[in-house]
Amino acid sequence: MKILIIDCDQATVSSVFNYMEPRGHLLDVAREGTTGLHLATSNYHDALIIGWADPQIDGPGLVRTMRQNYYIPSPALMLTERAEVSDKVRAFRSGADDYLTKPFEPAELEVRLEALVARSRGTVARNRLVVGDLTLDLSTLEVSRAGRMIHLYPACRKLLHLLMLESPAAVSRERLEYAVWASDPPDLDLLRSQISSLRQSIDRPFEEKLIQTVPRFGYRLAAGGNYQNHRHQATALSEAGESAPR
Repeated sequence: MKILIIDCDQATVSSVFNYMEPRGHLLDVAREGTTGLHLATSNYHDALIIGWADPQIDGPGLVRTMRQNYYIPSPALMLTERAEVSDKVRAFRSGADDYLTKPFEPAELEVRLEALVARSRGTVARNRLVVGDLTLDLSTLEVSRAGRMIHLYPACRKLLHLLMLESPAAVSRERLEYAVWASDPPDLDLLRSQISSLRQSIDRPFEEKLIQTVPRFGYRLAAGGNYQNHRHQATALSEAGESAPR
């Protein structure tokens, strides 16, 4: 997960870093709200950890600003010493998704964040990802677009899975290569070849092109041309068999 921590408490920041970073999570840190808001609006994060006692704007106020003024959709967890019910109510009404009081166990924090990210992506339901008119059923490995079945070789299907899961965020070349070849990527630039093959299958027959190149970084998959404020178009359908993302 890529996580943004906005907290003026150095002990809390150090505790989160010491536990999360060795476990492979990427963390950005802001010690006050203005910097945190800038980082949240200029970068994508899977989840936000927000403290309460900010010298400029308190935690609930910061969350409300993110939601109402900047439409930041990333799930936010309030991490604070304040344990009164009234504080929790205010935090949730401001747009927070979860609330954890200090002292806390980093393992519990990680699990809560993972649950928030899973729910925001829709992956707690049936394993069926949808971006626009493109669907990937993870149970049957069937791919379809606009009702038309598409055959993909395993390498392209792995790339598609990661791009849809992260849609509409950009995915680095390194992560895409790891998804296909793990820790032993080929010497040749086979990723570009595989992306080209994937484009031929899911984009060429259709007017709207979903796969976009991000220069000097990687690729993204997004529908509708609007990926800035709508992070979670890759959505799982419910067991009831809904025909569109929730």
